[in-house]
Amino acid sequence: MSRAHLKDVPLRQAPFAGWAAKIHRVLFALFLLQWVIVWTRLWLPRPIFGDTRWPDALLLVMAAATLLASLACLLPGQNVMLAGVVIAFVSGAVATLGALTAIPFGPRIYTDAIGRQLFDPLPWTIPMIWLVALLASRGTARLVLRPWRNTPNYGYWLIGTAALLVVVLDLGLEPFAVQVKHFWRWIPTRIRLDWYTAPCVNFLAWGVTALLILAFATPALINKRPMPQPPPDYHPLIVWLLINLLFATGAAANQLWLAFAVICAGSLAVAVLAVRGGTA
Repeated sequence: MSRAHLKDVPLRQAPFAGWAAKIHRVLFALFLLQWVIVWTRLWLPRPIFGDTRWPDALLLVMAAATLLASLACLLPGQNVMLAGVVIAFVSGAVATLGALTAIPFGPRIYTDAIGRQLFDPLPWTIPMIWLVALLASRGTARLVLRPWRNTPNYGYWLIGTAALLVVVLDLGLEPFAVQVKHFWRWIPTRIRLDWYTAPCVNFLAWGVTALLILAFATPALINKRPMPQPPPDYHPLIVWLLINLLFATGAAANQLWLAFAVICAGSLAVAVLAVRGGTA
């Protein structure tokens, strides 16, 4: 068999070629369907499926799945798996430290509403929340910084911008988790500077933790193979905005108007910057 024929064999024997994109479309459609269910439950006087908690948990799982599938369209599967494991492990370790010592986030108590524990005192949902927040924020940051993707310090700017977007996401998460869903509650401290009972040190800790996790996960999120510049990927931005819209809806339904205004302002600013960056 000639070399030309040998080169053609892998192309003809690749039965799973293109499956990543197909799986991603299916998972994204399921995520959108589940998002509609959870969003509707926030404002209906009698929520769909009653007071059960599984719709919220399933939405979190579908958000993580669609973000990982989106990455698998751009990166080798082993890179995506490694990045997911690194994010889950480091975030879980930091969250466990926080639950045991109140460092670095502040004194917080998880309630039964957040779901079962992986082990005491870490609920399984916490690493998943970090996974979704980091992947959606990093993908959105790539859109914002797309015009500067060829500059020497692009990688550092990407990590910093992604960490900042994680903090913006947490600004909406805290009132939603504490006063809408009652996933956890904060113990008051001597410093009375807080955001819907969440101490301000919590947001600094989120930013620093995001920087730490991205420092470990970024090598797995870089495609080392030379390839043409892919078109802008708006999928992480859509997920990021839909999560914020969920937070804003919960805030409005519970008359948390300051939180509603902050979430809407932050989402609008990020959306404008991301769309401008993606079309540049």
